[in-house]
Amino acid sequence: MRVGLQIPRFTWPGGDAAIARTLTDIAQTADGVGFASIWVMDHFFQLEPMLGRAEEPMLEGYSALTYLAGLTRHVRLGTLVTGVIYRAPALLIKTATNLDVLSGGRAYLGIGAAWYDREAAGLGFPFPPLKERFELLEETLQLAHHMWAGRTEPFHAQHLHLAEPLCRPLPLSQPHPPILIGGMGEQKTLRLVAQYADGCNLFARAGDEVLRQKLDALRAHCDDVGRPYEAIEKTTLATVHLAPGAMSAAEVVAQCRDLAALGIQHAIFNMPNVHEITPLETFGREIIPAVADW
Repeated sequence: MRVGLQIPRFTWPGGDAAIARTLTDIAQTADGVGFASIWVMDHFFQLEPMLGRAEEPMLEGYSALTYLAGLTRHVRLGTLVTGVIYRAPALLIKTATNLDVLSGGRAYLGIGAAWYDREAAGLGFPFPPLKERFELLEETLQLAHHMWAGRTEPFHAQHLHLAEPLCRPLPLSQPHPPILIGGMGEQKTLRLVAQYADGCNLFARAGDEVLRQKLDALRAHCDDVGRPYEAIEKTTLATVHLAPGAMSAAEVVAQCRDLAALGIQHAIFNMPNVHEITPLETFGREIIPAVADW
């Protein structure tokens, strides 16, 4: 099992002036102790009320990841996940390609249908109905495969019309940066995973029974489209608070064991006290080695 780190908050001691320094310490520590990946949210407002107030600091995802690419050497980097409405699809694909090239082939393309309507309304992003957002998501996935195959002939679909979808340089990752789709929807999201993606991301807090149901749905979609279920990287996202009186390393290892038994291969965690650095060191010393062979 691989272990990843999500960084969803930048509200740290020292205020805005300390964000870059703290983020550097977090990323370089995570890279050094054996985390497989680092992820940021692709949001522009903090998620209120789930993670804080909308006015709290929120870095733009891809510029933050490009910054991290220069600070790290081993971890893969991605958004968990980009809402398809936030960038013109070809620009998103070009941006993910840029990250892959500058990181030496360490990028993921994390993507989903988008849901945070307050953010879209606040900043003027289009926020079409859910059906249209899923149509746009599927066309964007098709376009990514088109562009990353080096094809430059026109691309025409219901919503997207590109006269010359040129993408140079091509990604270093072969055959392309892994595409990871976030979401739990059995009818649409997991079908898109089976048809176009290399990984899925599920919420660990849903519990073992729900996760098993989602993975069974993914397996059925893979069978329908003739795709090996084993070709999909199964990832989860969870929050852990490693601190005296809160949660222990042994409890995190037990959680990973349960996830591995379901077939989860990549467990991604965020931590409210990650800026203290000690939790990252605990992961590197007591958790990552313990789960590596699962």
